[in-house]
Amino acid sequence: MTLHIALAGNPNCGKTTLFNALTGSRQHVGNWPGVTIEKKTGTIKLPNGRCVTLVDLPGTYMLGGPDTGSEDERIARDTLLLDKPALIINVLDASALERNLYLTTQILEMGVPLILAINMMDVAESKGITIDHQQLSTSLGCPVIPLIASRSRGLEQLRTTLETAIKAANETKRRPDHHASIIEAIRALVPFVSEKATMAGIDPTWAALRLIEGDNLAETLTDAAGINAAEEARNNISTNSGEDADILIAEGRYTFIGTILADCCKKTPMETARTTGRLDSLVLSKFAGIPIFLAVMYLMFLLTITLGGAFIDAFDLAAGALLVDAPSRLLEAAAAPPWLAAVVKAVGQGMQTVCTFIPIIGFLFLFLSALEDSGYMARAAFVADRAIRSLGLPGKAFVPLIVGFGCNVPAIMATRTLEHRRERILTSMMAPFMSCGARLPVFALFAAAFFPENGQNVVFGLYILGLMAAVGTGLVLKHTFLGGGSLPFVMELPPWHVPSGRTIMLQTRQRLAGFVFRAGQIIVPVVTVLSLLASTGTDGTFDIADRQNSILASTSRALIPALEPLGINDDNWPAAVGLVTGLFAKEAIIATLDSLYVSTHDDENAANSTASLLEALTDAFATIPTNIMALTGLGSVEDNPDHQETPLTQELARRFSSPPAALAYMVLVLLYSPCVATLGAIRQEIGMRWMLFSAIWTTALAWLSAVAIYQGGTLVIKSGYPVIATGISLMLAIGILSGIRLNRLRKQRTA
Repeated sequence: MTLHIALAGNPNCGKTTLFNALTGSRQHVGNWPGVTIEKKTGTIKLPNGRCVTLVDLPGTYMLGGPDTGSEDERIARDTLLLDKPALIINVLDASALERNLYLTTQILEMGVPLILAINMMDVAESKGITIDHQQLSTSLGCPVIPLIASRSRGLEQLRTTLETAIKAANETKRRPDHHASIIEAIRALVPFVSEKATMAGIDPTWAALRLIEGDNLAETLTDAAGINAAEEARNNISTNSGEDADILIAEGRYTFIGTILADCCKKTPMETARTTGRLDSLVLSKFAGIPIFLAVMYLMFLLTITLGGAFIDAFDLAAGALLVDAPSRLLEAAAAPPWLAAVVKAVGQGMQTVCTFIPIIGFLFLFLSALEDSGYMARAAFVADRAIRSLGLPGKAFVPLIVGFGCNVPAIMATRTLEHRRERILTSMMAPFMSCGARLPVFALFAAAFFPENGQNVVFGLYILGLMAAVGTGLVLKHTFLGGGSLPFVMELPPWHVPSGRTIMLQTRQRLAGFVFRAGQIIVPVVTVLSLLASTGTDGTFDIADRQNSILASTSRALIPALEPLGINDDNWPAAVGLVTGLFAKEAIIATLDSLYVSTHDDENAANSTASLLEALTDAFATIPTNIMALTGLGSVEDNPDHQETPLTQELARRFSSPPAALAYMVLVLLYSPCVATLGAIRQEIGMRWMLFSAIWTTALAWLSAVAIYQGGTLVIKSGYPVIATGISLMLAIGILSGIRLNRLRKQRTA
């Protein structure tokens, strides 16, 4: 039988880092509360060769109070109590022991086997904090192991201690000393919970204490008489002591913590603390915080596009040689039928497209991971909180929104950390407007084709537009369906530190691998099906060259009337197909355009494919130093002019009539309906109705915005251009805003 060990601790204590170090699991390590929402498991191999299962619980500051409304607190509490782990490892932040030990007192009250892992000892030392872990072990009656999990220090001692503790299976005997009135109430309530608690394997004393605190799980261990007795006990405590029962219980725990820390923890003021304090005063400044945040985001996108762009040619050419040209030669030599050659080529092109994403997405994840590991992203949430709350929106929403820059699906899942359903709905409706990593290759490609001199500015502007759309959506919902005020934003600031290269690369590799795997699962079959449909005529004949009369072209042209106001004409039908496949995954847009646009260049590619595979790979990797040397100035997405001379960028420039048309398409991709995975996450978290609302609202807003940009941009370039579509867009926008205003006035009159 495999034993289970639970890993519990506060957010930002390094718990997930320790989990990765012990198990080898490649789980994401973040810097804000709520990264680990679901229960994660891994396997530890002890010194004696025995394997045990380690369960990584959500980070939580306590095991819940009345009603235990927080999802992460509920998961942690239920796992510790109901799943009966053989041992609990309580991870503590050595630099904030007093706060971390509050959760420890609640675990001690359970009377379960416990080991304390005091992590981040290096951070504590930099703050002048000295901890006598042996004295702490004596005071608490359980083993205490000092650690630096990020550097794998103390792990062997922890494994050895785990082995010993599992054999002993000793329950902790030390409990916090509570007020006399609390102790009296516990004794009175134990008979009400004793039978059911004992049957469930729960300490009756703990159940009685939690019953006083109003814990909903404890209430299931008694009947109506017990619940009434607990209510009466709370009233008596309040009358006799002048304090609420939960306040007295918390005071007892903190008094217990203070007594212990007085004997084992000393602090000496250090210059490092003053330096980080000055840094916080700058980045959290009311006036400088927002400009610094925007500058950091701009620099991240600038470096992502310029550095990532230098490697795109190498990945594109190498993948084309290995996955497209080489298989095509083999099939040609074997005289394979045309349909088989088309399928194999389509699969290869899909994989080639995925490979071209790697540089851009890899650099994006690299810089995001560095910002997270440094501690800045948590501070960015506070900076944005001030701005968002000034609009009457919940500041907590910005934490999941930051996650949305990587992928919208985990952003929706991260809304579970928000306490109220209104905030979860509001944030879930805003999150799809955050430009995920899958959209970035689309923007980078169009920027290279149409805005080569200031592409990074265009991309940065699109990200800002997404933020504005998210805030606007929040305002619309706040004044219509989701009225109400926002709550104060409370979140722990992790300490500043130099990002760990190992941690950054681990996070980047994990995120990039997950992205490539998910993208490949969708892109390869989508491109294969599209290629077959594009090669099959409406009369049923199979002709690879005649795609204008294919089933796919004929079907896609049905969407053109809706897209004509934003500059997409009948000849540009592949752009409509890209929007449809983008509903499955935004990554599929580029793959679709690549597979449909470049068909006219097949003969050229075939002529150039006579080079050997080795020569093709050599030419591919030779582009890396050439492109890097071309980056003499970072003000351009494409400083290497040869980089633009590709079939896809040439076709983009030919099919889209003007830069405003290309920009309108980019805006449409940015704002229109979330992918099916994101819609599924919305349905799972807040229901079908809100999923449908999200799909309709985002698409309508995207169409209106794209039409306005195309028509407005065209007016700037060509005065006197018809503005009927622009007028319709403006009238619809005015109508929506007027409806919101009237609805708000109606509610005020009713109130």
